[in-house]
Amino acid sequence: MTRTIRRVAILGGNRIPFARAGGPYATASNQEMLGAALDGLVERFGLDGAVLGEFAAGAVLKHARDFNLAREVVLGSRLDPRTPAYDVQQACGTGLEAVALTANKIALGQVDCAVAGGVDTVSDAPLGLNDGLRRLLLRAQHGSGGGARRAGRLLAGLRPRHLVPDIPRNAEPRTGLSMGEHAAVTARQWRIGRDAQDELAARSHHRLHAAYEAGFFDDLLTPYRGLERDQNLRPDTSREKLARLKPVYGLDEPATATMTAGNSTPLTDGAAVVLLASEEWAAARGLEPLAWLVDVEVGAVDFAGGTDGLLMAPVFAVPRLLERNGLELADLDRYEIHEAFASQVLATLAAWEDEEFCKERLGRPALGRLEVDRLNVHGSSLAAGHPFAATGGRITATLAKILHELPPDRPARGLISICAAGGQGVTALLER
Repeated sequence: MTRTIRRVAILGGNRIPFARAGGPYATASNQEMLGAALDGLVERFGLDGAVLGEFAAGAVLKHARDFNLAREVVLGSRLDPRTPAYDVQQACGTGLEAVALTANKIALGQVDCAVAGGVDTVSDAPLGLNDGLRRLLLRAQHGSGGGARRAGRLLAGLRPRHLVPDIPRNAEPRTGLSMGEHAAVTARQWRIGRDAQDELAARSHHRLHAAYEAGFFDDLLTPYRGLERDQNLRPDTSREKLARLKPVYGLDEPATATMTAGNSTPLTDGAAVVLLASEEWAAARGLEPLAWLVDVEVGAVDFAGGTDGLLMAPVFAVPRLLERNGLELADLDRYEIHEAFASQVLATLAAWEDEEFCKERLGRPALGRLEVDRLNVHGSSLAAGHPFAATGGRITATLAKILHELPPDRPARGLISICAAGGQGVTALLER
C-alpha cells in the first residue's frame, strides 16, 4: 500500500509566562503549569470537549507524582478524556522532540491533529532519599518478621548521614561538570569574548521587550499566577550593565572566564504547548496555518571521550538538515537558536563560519555568516528564561508566527536549533 505523506501545519501555540526559580510558580507543580498552558490553547482555538489525536509532552525534572504526566494533564484539562497522551524526555530538546513525534504521526495519517510541548519547574525540583537510606528502607521492607521488628531494625541502622537528601545536580554524569562549566570550555576553545556575549544577551532582552510592546505574544501566552510577561525580562539592561557582572563559570582559569549570570540563562519555571494538524483538519475548522513543519534532524556528539563541546550537537545536525532539503544557511529567512548561554550561540556560529572546521568535521565548505537581523528577532532564552522541556514549544510557536508575518510575496523559511544535555541537539526546518 502506498501511503501519502501529508503536510503538517503549525496552527499556533500557547505558554504561560516564564518565572525565575523560587518566584511566583514556586508552589506550582508540573501538572498545574502544563495544564494552564494546555487549557489556554484549548480556549483560544475553541477545542473544549474535543477529542484530539494525541497529546505528547514531558518534563526533565519529575516527581514520582508526575507519573504519566501528559495523560494526567489531559484528564484534568478541558479536552475530552478520550484524547491519548504520553510523556517524552530528551533534556532541553524535549519540547521540540514532542513536536517532531506528533508531526510524524500526522504526516503518516495516523492522527489528524495533536498538541505537543513540555514543562519544567526548578523551584519544585524533586528531592530523593539518599542511596544509603533507600537501601536501608528496602532491606527493612523485604526482611522477615512483623512490622514492629522491621521498624526496629530500621531505626537501629539509621545514621545522621542517611538524613541528607539526594538533591538533583546540574552536572553531566559522565564528566561531573555542569552545563555552564562545559560551555566555558567551549567558549575558550572557540575564543568567544566577553563583550560579544554581553552584546548578544542585551539584544535578546531588548528584542523580547519590543515584541511584548508590539503585542506579538498576545495570542501565544496566557497570564498565570500574576505574571503577564516573562519575569526574567530586563528591558533596561545594556552591554555596559552586563559588563559589571563577575564571571560564574570557567573560574578554573580566571583570566579567560567570560560567562556571567547575565549572559547565561537563569533557572526557570514554565510550560509551553503547540497545536499541530493536517491541512484538511485545519481547513475543516477554518484555521489558517502559521507555518508548516518541513523536517527535523537530531544529532549527538562525543563530549565525554572526544573533543566536541557538550552543547555543539546542532553544529553537526543543521548541515545534514539543510543538505537533505537542498538548502544553504543563507536561504533561510529567520533563525531561532536556543540561547542556553550566549557563548554557546556564538560558538555555534563560529563553527559554521570556520572553513577548516567545516571541511574536516562536516565534510563541506563553511556554512557562512548569519545575519544578526535574522537571528532570534524577538529575543530568546537569555531574556525569556529556559524551563528545560518547555523551550521547544516556545520557540516553535514563536518562529511559526514570525514566518507567518513576513511579507507574503515569496515562501519564507526558518530554522530551529536547540542544544541539549547529554551532548544532543534537536533541529527543525519550518516554512510558510
